[in-house]
Amino acid sequence: MKKAGLLLLGIIAAIVLLANLGSLVGMIISLGILYVAAKKFLKSDSTTGKVIWGIIGIIGLSTAVANMPAILGLVAVYVLYVIYKKWDEPGESEDPFTNFEKQWDELKRS
Repeated sequence: MKKAGLLLLGIIAAIVLLANLGSLVGMIISLGILYVAAKKFLKSDSTTGKVIWGIIGIIGLSTAVANMPAILGLVAVYVLYVIYKKWDEPGESEDPFTNFEKQWDELKRS
């Protein structure tokens, strides 16, 4: 039953990821442009260069803000990662006698 829930959650997370894939790519590109513009802005000595790189940085920032639905895609990636890690985890045994044996051994030790 636990695997069925994980599978259902994984399918939903994959659909959300695919739906937000375009905005994820757009955000990655715009954050890259913003990073390069910030580096060039700090290295520039001329006022004209600082103005040009500042304008490019503002454009990169505005496109990054416009791609905010990409955060849902990042959450979906994280959920898929957690599901992947939990998929092969050994769970509690369904057999009640196994649990009884464990508790009985604990009582014997104390």
